[in-house]
Amino acid sequence: MRPAHRDTELSEPRAEEWLLIEWPEGEAEPTKYWLVTLPEDISFEDLVDFAKLRWRIERDYQELKQELGLGDYEGRGWRGFHHHATLCIAAYGFLIAERGAFPPSGTAASSEFPRSVVPQGYRPRGAADPPRAAHPELDRHPTATADRRPRQDPPEMPLLQYADPKSSKDSRFLTQ
Repeated sequence: MRPAHRDTELSEPRAEEWLLIEWPEGEAEPTKYWLVTLPEDISFEDLVDFAKLRWRIERDYQELKQELGLGDYEGRGWRGFHHHATLCIAAYGFLIAERGAFPPSGTAASSEFPRSVVPQGYRPRGAADPPRAAHPELDRHPTATADRRPRQDPPEMPLLQYADPKSSKDSRFLTQ
């Protein structure tokens, strides 16, 4: 169809648009109407998906205002509002990503990912070798050294540098 609005002021008619009407079964009349400017080769399912996408956008906007404080900005400048809106949208994106990462019930998550298998003889980094018992009197495998590290002590290094008063230009600041 071609929508008509002040067409007398135009030199040529407006472009054709889709008229999408939602008329649920059991209703006396249609409940919603959309004028859509999508290409002619679009499928009916895609046309309906795009029309229903507006509801999702409005719901997201309402949630941004109510839950994340997008509507609570009381500043005066565009820059402050832009920063406030950017942080609200980033927080909302994080929450949506977290919501999508985990299914609503715990049973689906456990079947979705394979369980990792701990290899035989695996020892976490930093664990004692061999692992000791909670009580020393029950420990059948005492360690060879108390340190349990095969490395040698590192060489000593001075922590503070000092200047030689003979070669320094600022020898007047050095005290003996």
